[in-house]
Amino acid sequence: MDKVINTLKPSRIVFPILIGLGVSGWLLYRNFNSESFSFVQFSWYTLFYLVVAIAMMFIRDLAYIYRIIIMTGKQLNFRQAFNVIMLWEFSSAISPSVVGGTAPAIFFLSKEGLSTGKSTAVVLTAIFLDEMFFIISVPLVYMVYGNKIFPPESVNFNEIIYAFYLGYIIIVIYTAFLAYALFVNPYLFKSFISWIFLFPALKRWRMRVRKSANQLIQSSQEIKEMPFSYWFKSSIATIFSWTGRYWVVNFLLMAFFHQKYNLYDQFLIYGRQLCMWIILLITPTPGGSGVAEYIFTDFLGNFIPGSSWSTTLAIFWRLISYYPYLFIGVIILPIWLKNVYKRNKTYKEVK
Repeated sequence: MDKVINTLKPSRIVFPILIGLGVSGWLLYRNFNSESFSFVQFSWYTLFYLVVAIAMMFIRDLAYIYRIIIMTGKQLNFRQAFNVIMLWEFSSAISPSVVGGTAPAIFFLSKEGLSTGKSTAVVLTAIFLDEMFFIISVPLVYMVYGNKIFPPESVNFNEIIYAFYLGYIIIVIYTAFLAYALFVNPYLFKSFISWIFLFPALKRWRMRVRKSANQLIQSSQEIKEMPFSYWFKSSIATIFSWTGRYWVVNFLLMAFFHQKYNLYDQFLIYGRQLCMWIILLITPTPGGSGVAEYIFTDFLGNFIPGSSWSTTLAIFWRLISYYPYLFIGVIILPIWLKNVYKRNKTYKEVK
């Protein structure tokens, strides 16, 4: 697990920040004029919607915390669940979006007392629910808005559509594999993992991995036997978490341009973000840094009155929805590691 810890070094925070700020700076330089920040005029109305936008992130995190408590059979208390979710978000923020924070999340759960197999099953099931949210919601939004969920004035319109469909197809294939491995034939996952660890460089960990795969098979059986309430609560929490994330942008726009949007526009903005996120899921940069700021101006630029204001809004958006996890992770990670290893050392001494 030392390799997992190395991927979470707080020093890695520098790279996504530099990438994100570099692209934001370039966009500001390209579009900068004296009006770039002129829309930032604070009033009680603006302050209210900024607070609501930040509250959406709290709702998102609380939904994720509640979900992980439910999915672990309440083996985690609120504090443990908070640490796991914050560190999971931190690892996702410093890892390429296409990779995500799956391996670190399994590590966090296992260090909180779950078996490696159950930790793997919980993380894969959580990912399965997240991906199902996209698989179901994207077609629903597309049926209402059609190609309007893509930026109509983009110079890269065709490339965006290709990237979107590629991302969506990858998500469907990945989710189908997860569903099959978790609910139909977990032995396939065991065979796949065992085959990977036949490579000479990985062979010494093969027996440990096979043991974890056997635990996963047992946990998979437990998941299949979970009652309806387990899936209902976990699914509702998933919907709240993703909706909270997306409505940050809606409330940011309302804070500064509150007379510009009707209900139709609000859900179109929501649909655009779904499309954006499908593309961000296959980006190679940490947490989508740089790419997120760029496509924000492309996808949502026509909802922002001033052409030079979209980059400034993109920075505000990332300051609320992305950068806090980098700094929270840097604070929590060393404290959590210290407590976990102290706890394990005490357990070994007692044993």
